[in-house]
Amino acid sequence: MTAVMLTTMIVCFALTISVAVSIGLASIFGIQATNAHMLISVKEMFNAINKFPLAAIPFFILAGNLMETGGISRRLVEFAKSIVGGVQGGLPMTCVLTCMIFAAVSGSSVATTFAVGAILIPALIKHGYPTSYAAALQATSAELGVIIPPSIPLILYGVSAEVSIGELFIAGVGPGILISLALMAFVYVYCKIKGWGKSDGDGRLGFFKATWQAGWALLMPVIILGGIYGGIFTPTEAAAVAVFYALIVGVVIYREIKLPTLVLVLRKSVISSAVIMFIIANAGLFAFLITRAGVPDAIGRWLEAVLQSPTLFLLGVNAALFFIGMFIETSAAIIVLAPILAPVAMHFGIDPVHFGLVMVVNLALGMITPPFGVNLFAACTVAKISLDRIIPHLIPFVLVILACLMVITYFPAISLSLRDLVYAR
Repeated sequence: MTAVMLTTMIVCFALTISVAVSIGLASIFGIQATNAHMLISVKEMFNAINKFPLAAIPFFILAGNLMETGGISRRLVEFAKSIVGGVQGGLPMTCVLTCMIFAAVSGSSVATTFAVGAILIPALIKHGYPTSYAAALQATSAELGVIIPPSIPLILYGVSAEVSIGELFIAGVGPGILISLALMAFVYVYCKIKGWGKSDGDGRLGFFKATWQAGWALLMPVIILGGIYGGIFTPTEAAAVAVFYALIVGVVIYREIKLPTLVLVLRKSVISSAVIMFIIANAGLFAFLITRAGVPDAIGRWLEAVLQSPTLFLLGVNAALFFIGMFIETSAAIIVLAPILAPVAMHFGIDPVHFGLVMVVNLALGMITPPFGVNLFAACTVAKISLDRIIPHLIPFVLVILACLMVITYFPAISLSLRDLVYAR
């Protein structure tokens, strides 16, 4: 069965069939190979999505789209620009900082790419930055959407590996800040070397004026994250609160969302949610079948025999996940691999929360690496350029994220210190 499933999946990938359909077809052929009843597919696909924490996904997607349409993202850009936009290279730094703030509500890197990129990519081009650099910067910065909590991939990991989503969220703060600071330091030095961004401060609002204008927007992540960490509501309930807050601010306070616009936002959110849920359903069936075939146990025993220390295990897993992330969609990879790798990590004494952050940060790199980087496609769509033009400017950003990944991997305190502090109360 395993051979049939893997062969089918490889053939489907070679024919450029979508990841979700490829996984689904591989699962169906695997069932046929064992003469099992096809009702297994319906049952396991339903079980894969019949989990309460997954309800947060469509809510966070809708919240991100409401923020984009309701003027929240534009005000966040002005606020970020008032902080770091006054130095040379301040506009690229604004892009990173805005994505960091936006990610604290949206939970989705693609939503962050479109919402922030629609504002900052044209602004970067207007200030003399190459279009390809602007697109590469936006795609990379938006990766923070899956690391800074709340994060849809962290929710998926928590469900798949049976780990506390609240602990994963609070553990994601440290890695998210580390990557944000590293990217801002890099773009500052890079712009100094290239001589770009000497007029980035033009048209920048004062800090207090920008803060006043963005007050309602800035209150949103405070309410959402404060509510989660304060125990007022669960991450799933927080997603619903985010939708309600974004709707009230966009319709009543900023008055930028009208009824026809709201219909389009809802339609866009439903389509995005359906795509993710379809991936989760197919990946859940696939994970059930390979678990039933004993593949996780076999891989676990092999890893224990070959990689005989936590250091080697983490290095080997990082190398494998980086390669897998280039070809498999992040959500699908997490659902399939988390139940396999998390128990092995715990066998080596690695905290499952720390391992979850390592896994999510690594697979998030797949969003900015060819050939299937969804952030790249989104950024190229906004910038109206072809994918090949973005690659030269993308490589340095990938290296920066890889360096941060190694630090996160081998210094677990970056992920776990805040978690231990909060949950030690």
